[in-house]
Amino acid sequence: MAISLRDNLLAALSRLPGTREFHIHVLVSSPRKNATLFPFAIPRPRAYLQDILILLSEQATPDSPRILVTAIEACVYNVAATSCAILYVSKVDSTGQGAVPSPTSTVVRSLLAFYANPATRPVAADHLWIHLFARAQAQYLFPNSSEHPGKHPLSDIKLCAWWRRVLTDVAGELDTQVRPGLKVELYYILPGYSEFEAAYALKNVSASAITTPSWRYGHPYSQTDIPLPCPPEHSSGLKNLGHFIPSFDDDPKSRFMDEIAYTTDGDGVKSPARKRSRTMSHGEGSHSKDKEAVVEKETQNGPLGELARVSADEFWERMSFRQECVAGAVTGFFTLGISSLLNNTDSPHSTVSPLAPQPGQVSSQINKRVLTSLTSNVEFSNVERSIRATEILESAIKGLCEGIAPIPTLNTHAPRALVNPRDFDRRTPEPETSSSQTFLAPPRTPPPRLAHGKRIIPDISPNPFPEPVTSLETYNSHIYGSICVSNPVTAATVGSQNMVAKQEDTVTEASHVTVLAVRKKKKRTE
Repeated sequence: MAISLRDNLLAALSRLPGTREFHIHVLVSSPRKNATLFPFAIPRPRAYLQDILILLSEQATPDSPRILVTAIEACVYNVAATSCAILYVSKVDSTGQGAVPSPTSTVVRSLLAFYANPATRPVAADHLWIHLFARAQAQYLFPNSSEHPGKHPLSDIKLCAWWRRVLTDVAGELDTQVRPGLKVELYYILPGYSEFEAAYALKNVSASAITTPSWRYGHPYSQTDIPLPCPPEHSSGLKNLGHFIPSFDDDPKSRFMDEIAYTTDGDGVKSPARKRSRTMSHGEGSHSKDKEAVVEKETQNGPLGELARVSADEFWERMSFRQECVAGAVTGFFTLGISSLLNNTDSPHSTVSPLAPQPGQVSSQINKRVLTSLTSNVEFSNVERSIRATEILESAIKGLCEGIAPIPTLNTHAPRALVNPRDFDRRTPEPETSSSQTFLAPPRTPPPRLAHGKRIIPDISPNPFPEPVTSLETYNSHIYGSICVSNPVTAATVGSQNMVAKQEDTVTEASHVTVLAVRKKKKRTE
């Protein structure tokens, strides 16, 4: 029997030093059809999307309350046409209210290794690509957690070094355990930095005991060792930029791709179609309609905008001038590719439809409701509010799995960044609604673009499989788990975990300027 993601994470947490108890909730949604991964590819590949949400709470003693310490939001795309999968890590956050050492890096590393290893990968794919975008922020998933004095967010360069170290450990573990027929490639780009500058910036903060496989500075779209997820055009076998760059939510690459697709020249974005004048003759009007029909046909049969003229090298060169990459902070794009040409005929997924829900998976609506409650209804600015937020979220997850609609909890201390005082004057009493409507997440992406009045991305056909029905058995067997840890703590372990906090404190102290007063010379008295 294959090990589940929950059990794999608990096994990794059991090796942490110290004495405490961990409580984990792992929500993996059932597969659903998705057409937004490569929206500008011709033809557009069929992909299947799954959401991943991991919440980890900690309990110092059996009598102490639980406090959430780590949260991870990720998603998995399965492209069956090329036997490729993409694991995109969207957000990783911690509250800074747990014991030392922090379990965040352990959980992240275990999650990546679970999907990277062909023996434990729950997706029927021979090749896996791990993508992530590193951008330092005070908080990602825990509202107002930056106000807690125990949280020490990593700076921009230290965050890039942290991700590089985590991916290096995952790649090194695969390189030593999985043999033969395995290929592992590591790529990274710091926009605005040359290869020498990026290596110099990370050399003092990205030390790792594992030196192989080595990193390559650049993008993976020119290599041929590991197949790329998006297949080429059927007719010519060619690829444009839309076949290389995947689009994710809240990712600067996606916004830049959108601009390139709707740009007709180097000076700006394509203007809307000019309206026909009322005084235009019948012949001129017919000619205008014929020309518009030709343009529409070219749009449907060929790549949009400059996608056919911008290469992958030029794309990353121009990314250095994007606002997200020149705002004064160092950002990084990291990619890990794994190719396993192993015999997967005995895999249980080989004869199952990629859309069929697996045991332990939940509806995507449950993930959205829990994520909305986490980012909107609670906060983590101090210990008392964090304890209350942990109780609300954990009880909501269990209630959703049991089919009991959780009662929306009014938060008297809502995150200040999400509250607009002017909205109180416009609020009116609303009729009572079901909790399913209360907890639905608002859309995070803009509506799809229109080309000549038609959708660029067609509507998705309905899923032939019904949404999975969760129960208390599903909750106890696949979603929730706990483990008591009691391991010796060495001085070296504590010192390495406290290094991050000490470095942040050093940066703060260095920014303080002490002004020395000039001593006045005393007058000599005769």
